[in-house]
Amino acid sequence: MKTFTAGLLFAALALIHTSAPAGAQVNAGAQAPESSLPFTLTQVATFNLPWRIAFLPDSRMLITEKVGPLWLVTPRGAKTQVMNAPVVLYGGNGGMHGVYVSPTFAIDQSIYLTYAEPGMIGDMLGSSLALAKARLVMGEKTASLEGLKVIWRDGARGRGYQFGGIIAFAPDGKSLFLTSGERQRMTPAQDPNQPLGKILHLTLEGKPAPGNPMAGKTGAAKVDITNPPSDTEAAKTAAIVYTYKFPGKNLTPSETWSSGHRTPYGLAFAPDGRLWEIEHGPKGGDELNLIERGGNYGWPLVSYGSNYNGVPIPSPDTDPPGLTKPVIYWTPIIAPGNLTFYQGALFPQWDGSALVGGLSSRTLNRITFDDKGGAKTAERWNIGKRVRDVAVAPDGALWIAEDSPIGGLYRVTPN
Repeated sequence: MKTFTAGLLFAALALIHTSAPAGAQVNAGAQAPESSLPFTLTQVATFNLPWRIAFLPDSRMLITEKVGPLWLVTPRGAKTQVMNAPVVLYGGNGGMHGVYVSPTFAIDQSIYLTYAEPGMIGDMLGSSLALAKARLVMGEKTASLEGLKVIWRDGARGRGYQFGGIIAFAPDGKSLFLTSGERQRMTPAQDPNQPLGKILHLTLEGKPAPGNPMAGKTGAAKVDITNPPSDTEAAKTAAIVYTYKFPGKNLTPSETWSSGHRTPYGLAFAPDGRLWEIEHGPKGGDELNLIERGGNYGWPLVSYGSNYNGVPIPSPDTDPPGLTKPVIYWTPIIAPGNLTFYQGALFPQWDGSALVGGLSSRTLNRITFDDKGGAKTAERWNIGKRVRDVAVAPDGALWIAEDSPIGGLYRVTPN
């Protein structure tokens, strides 16, 4: 595991704050796939809607299934269910989402889970994004979670999918960044009083991290909650379903790092310390964004896509003040499942590149970066599978989780 000094962390956060994309925005939607694959996929195991892969130091994996279970998996595919996982609300794209190995795992064996947490609002069943921390205990043929505690949640709950739930640990390992989707309600992404449609910067215990743009500020004591509307125009006048009162101080402003996000399913620090995010657009307009401190990425005010019912959305090229454009967008979409930076021995030519799985496009995509905050697409490989996650093993091999009720876990090695 790499060690980062305080100076390196300061430099990384400075890059997040000051970098700007180089050049004009690029539409990579029409990119043609390569004629052949430079790698081989070997299926190792099968899962029911696998969602995320997290490698342990000994090369075993933790793998979540959207339907609920958490598994401990060997490189040969032997599976042990991890007991005491939290209850999730499975449906649509909600359920068990991410699993992440803590930067302090060698000391305390802690891991993080993100998931759709069920809960009642009056007599209505709803759900919220929850972030939990637990200790992983492994025996010879057993595995379980101990001391599981929800350290952050969206207490307002409500209806809608698109939870986000992706974590990227800061380069110094002392804080984390968490994506929170807008739950198909759209307008909360621009509301500083609600965590939906944001990237949050938290301590490892789920509190607002120091240095956030609105550090120390609190939000409104109450927020109005709506159901998902039909489109961005209808969202402006959506009926209030209920009003949520925060049980204590509303810490959302002090937690927020950036806003204006739709469905953020990828978040990762590049080797140079810049933070990148990838998200689903509506009908068109998937985005790769360079995340800046306090940045507003425009949703639902602007998009390179349109609403599913055809209602138009203003383009980012209308240049509304205060909004940051994506570096790359995809129309038609690829439906990104993840964002992973490659550093390893098996594919040295990819070192420093990002790898993005495509769900609807059934592709693996490589993206390269410059030293000015710019990015461009390299290869697109059609692998014929809905790629939910791509992870890099300690030996440099890639591992792919296929989004399917009989989803394969594949080890990817050079031809």
